[in-house]
Amino acid sequence: MEQRIFGLETEYGCMAPEHEGFVSPDAISVKVKDHIFHTERAGIVDIHYRGRDEPPGNGGFLFNSGRVYIDMGHIEYTTAECKGLFDLVASERAGERILQRALRSLGLEKEASFLKNNIDHVTGATFGCHENYLVRRNVPFSTVVIPALLPFLVTRQIFSGAGRVGSYDDSFYYYGHEEDEEVQEDPVEFQISQRADHVVTEIYQWIQFSRAIINTRDEPLADHSKYRRLHLLMGDSNMSEYANALKVGTTAMVLNLLERRLFPANTELGDPVWALKEISRDPTYAWILDRRNGKTISAVDIQREYLALAEQHLSGMDEESDWVLKEWAETLDALERDPMLLKDRVDWVTKKWLLGMFAESEGLDWRDPWLQSLDLEYHNINPNRGLYLDLERKGLTKRVLTEADIGRASQKPPQDTRAYARSEIVRALSENRVRYIIDWDSVYLENEKHLNLGDPFDTYKDEVVAFVEEIRTASVSLPPRRMKRRLP
Repeated sequence: MEQRIFGLETEYGCMAPEHEGFVSPDAISVKVKDHIFHTERAGIVDIHYRGRDEPPGNGGFLFNSGRVYIDMGHIEYTTAECKGLFDLVASERAGERILQRALRSLGLEKEASFLKNNIDHVTGATFGCHENYLVRRNVPFSTVVIPALLPFLVTRQIFSGAGRVGSYDDSFYYYGHEEDEEVQEDPVEFQISQRADHVVTEIYQWIQFSRAIINTRDEPLADHSKYRRLHLLMGDSNMSEYANALKVGTTAMVLNLLERRLFPANTELGDPVWALKEISRDPTYAWILDRRNGKTISAVDIQREYLALAEQHLSGMDEESDWVLKEWAETLDALERDPMLLKDRVDWVTKKWLLGMFAESEGLDWRDPWLQSLDLEYHNINPNRGLYLDLERKGLTKRVLTEADIGRASQKPPQDTRAYARSEIVRALSENRVRYIIDWDSVYLENEKHLNLGDPFDTYKDEVVAFVEEIRTASVSLPPRRMKRRLP
């Protein structure tokens, strides 16, 4: 998809035994992060502050140009900048392999697990899967992009949702109730989105204070005069490669439409946040929504409005875009006929099919805690324990990658974006003793040499050769370190 840069940030839940003496989930995350950088030496750790909440040593860049870091106690992996859709999916899956390999090397994989999911059934906490898309600044963001994009994002969950058992709301999961008080029964057996219950507003600037569908903070990490970064907070983490590709690919196609000032008429929703929850919780899968004009429309029909425009104006752009258009249409057709036709590729359908078979065989009600446990195990990235990965290993899921694709993405960056340049620089810095400040769009050395990486579409191949030589020169010119005398 030549006209778009995108990336994913995935926050992982950590599950650890509760028995006395075992390290906490937060401590496991830190151990894994430290192992990646200090034992495996798979990248370079930050030696500078990245804002008030990221001190030196909190994380760093990897040789594949992604990042691993600690965010509010849990470990987070961010892909490199990609302009290839399947490069992005491979880079995201590489994060699973990197984290699981470290857990295994530390001897913790038999007792501890990382979960690529978005909820904690016990505490009601939620973990994010944040999507990033570079968009042209010449399209008005508040008056065009946001209102035209919201109906698509709200309804996209019908094929991108990861599914969950039960629900969350502040009146049900509350604290401090007396033991003799009657506990309210969860009214929802299963819903198609993990994040829908946790979204409280349409747009907001700060992630920590109000979870929105669209985060409006203007931080492009590129030329500010040309681009801005669309930062989406409402999506689920997908185990399915196919669902991940379709989620990002359809969103990129809709952005291509909006940059051409093309968007469907009469799809504005009366209350997008409420519609998000209605779709997720609708057990009939009819997904009928109220529009702002007072009429109703189904989520599938809203998706078809965007698809029709994309087929009319964007067909033939490139192979990946045509793949998206074809799969988008086939997925919507299947959702209308019978969602279970998609049990090999759409996460919420796969999960409901799998857990439903188990519940039927064991005679369980959907509110049984056993199903909540299996809900989590669906997202376990340990190939010997994860329910989804077991289906994948048995050839029961539709894939868009090969194992070679994932292995390559674990070691190397995309070759057609600035991620290539940053990877070369990270390798050079790991081999030479020189102080640095490194970010997505720039690198500074202590000798005041720097390289601006302001264009994410550029590989900077010529510039990076010269800058790597600057790193070597700076390392040679540094005075030798003084040996510190050991105390007796």
